[in-house]
Amino acid sequence: MTLNAKAMMFIAATARDIRAGGQKYDTGVPSPCMSVCQMDEEDGLCQGCLRTLDEIRQWGNANDTQRRSIWQAIEARTVQYAA
Repeated sequence: MTLNAKAMMFIAATARDIRAGGQKYDTGVPSPCMSVCQMDEEDGLCQGCLRTLDEIRQWGNANDTQRRSIWQAIEARTVQYAA
């Protein structure tokens, strides 16, 4: 998968911020959508936000705990693709 380096850094930094908690995300967990919306055929992840189709579908009805879980998965993927 090819990801823009700046987008990858932004996604990774946001994931770390959300995991760390704090008042910034007390009012809700932001969507990881980067408006790229292209699924990689090889690994099944969005090339913009590194979510699976299931995670994208679940997002709209997910509570903050579920959204934080999705962000954790995204953070793990940023580490995988940065290597």
